[in-house]
Amino acid sequence: MPVVHVQRHLRSRFRRSFLLASMLVAGFAALNAHGESPSRSTQNTGSDQLAIQVNDDRMTISVAKVPQVYLYGTIDAGAAQRVQSMIQSRRIPPNSDIYLNSPGGDVAAGIALGRLFRAGNMTTHLGSPRKTARQPIVPKSSQCVNACAYAYAGGMFRWAPTGSDRFGAQPLSTTVTPTTDVAAYLKDMGVNPQVFGSAASGEVTWLNADQMLANGFSNNGRLLPTAVNMPISNVASISITQMTREGEHRITLQCRPDGLTLTAYYAIGAERARQMVARATRSYFEINDQPINGSERVNASAMDQAVVFSQPLPVTQLNQLLSANLMAAWLADRGGAVRYGFWMSLDAVRKDLRTYGNNCAQVAKQAGASKN
Repeated sequence: MPVVHVQRHLRSRFRRSFLLASMLVAGFAALNAHGESPSRSTQNTGSDQLAIQVNDDRMTISVAKVPQVYLYGTIDAGAAQRVQSMIQSRRIPPNSDIYLNSPGGDVAAGIALGRLFRAGNMTTHLGSPRKTARQPIVPKSSQCVNACAYAYAGGMFRWAPTGSDRFGAQPLSTTVTPTTDVAAYLKDMGVNPQVFGSAASGEVTWLNADQMLANGFSNNGRLLPTAVNMPISNVASISITQMTREGEHRITLQCRPDGLTLTAYYAIGAERARQMVARATRSYFEINDQPINGSERVNASAMDQAVVFSQPLPVTQLNQLLSANLMAAWLADRGGAVRYGFWMSLDAVRKDLRTYGNNCAQVAKQAGASKN
């Protein structure tokens, strides 16, 4: 049940990424037709060295919101130093999208690139550079193997490959020694070293998108949620937070003797929050893709940098909340044809939810004792 729901949402994100790419291609074609170059800088120092293309033109920034940086070719020993120099000069700013297309190369340089990406809060993808005068032929598919896989792991948010793009990993023992240093790096990046497989020496383990998502190697713009239980006198509360490429999402459940309160925070910036609330025709919560039934309507308001959703619920719905695989909060406009909001998978915080349920039961027990 949870896998089906999550994969459906992830496939939806893939479709959004494809649409974004299509919009960019159309926009760049229009810009080139008027003689405007879509790329600010391209470094290509030879076929045996990693090339760098930085795209930060008006169309890119208006659609993608951040610069798109393409790194392609063999990862040579000096690749990380060149990228670091561009980061220090702000030619590659923090939060950039990094697109990789490399057959591998120097593993130490790949790890150094990964650490640079993580320090800059960057997002990694697979992708080929745009066609330019210096790069007239661009491959239709991309691959990321060996040293490139370590660079990819450094992304704070890591998008799984789509279409004909291919991601390959090799066992630690066949790539570099000592293997413990590589394993420590992967753990620092939040990646299980076992994902690199145990194939025979020299063989590549090709991972598809589902495999990368299942083992946490890719996250498609969403870190695992974390939860904090905050039991106090007569109130049990749990706050579940998830950091995404779009911003912070948070769901809070409060349990009092007179009932539950479900609250969601959708952090999107003060101005955008006000605009969304002003044009919304409906606000609602969902559990496992189904609207929550309740006698009280959902209240949505703009508060600070977020849209805040809130709905009172009877204690009888506690078990439904605790067993949910997915929870979501939405604003709808245009008669419900368009909606804005977020969804969150709760499997990673299942233990915390059980603790909250026990705390909530204790609140009800104390309330009953005080009446007697």
